Amino acid sequence: MGELILIRHGETAWTLTGQHTSHTDLPLTEHGEAQARAVAPLLTGRRIGLVLVSPAARARRTAELAGLTDLRVRPDLSEWDYGGYEGVTTPEIQRTHPDWNLWTDGVAAGPAAHPGERAEEVGERADRVLAEARAALTSCDDDVVLVAHSHFLRVLTARYLGLPASAGSLFLLGTGAVSRLGTEHDRPVITAWNTTLPADVPVRVG
Repeated sequence: MGELILIRHGETAWTLTGQHTSHTDLPLTEHGEAQARAVAPLLTGRRIGLVLVSPAARARRTAELAGLTDLRVRPDLSEWDYGGYEGVTTPEIQRTHPDWNLWTDGVAAGPAAHPGERAEEVGERADRVLAEARAALTSCDDDVVLVAHSHFLRVLTARYLGLPASAGSLFLLGTGAVSRLGTEHDRPVITAWNTTLPADVPVRVG
């Protein structure tokens, strides 16, 4: 059976400033595009049978620059809906809520289109993605790649390991990073985490 490969999108203007970014569809920065290209060598030699991608432009662009093809967009791979905290940094939130923590306290209510999510709701989406990925993994020996966002992929990793969604707080994940989830003695494990190459590594795609 293959592995589940997780790719966080490259840098955006808001990842630099620390602003919470879910539905705001920002492009990659120039450095973010270089990070995405630097993903390609980390996939060398892998047999990839399925690529699932968040609908956000930053995720789709990362997948394309990493040399991935036949992308299948899945809304369930969207980032945690931050509701009223969209575009707001953690220090700004903590000015009025000093002990605020996304994983335990959740987000402020947002507009009707983006009301916000609890960790458990993000976990439900992650479980649906995992169900599709596991079906593909058990049907052949190829890998499955997910290209998405930091908080969502951290929740998904927790759920893969059989942990509550809030346990995603334990897994730091940088922009342009590649991680792998596999098995040992038929039990789910992390086989690699938060792996990156310098963005100036020469990359040949195709």
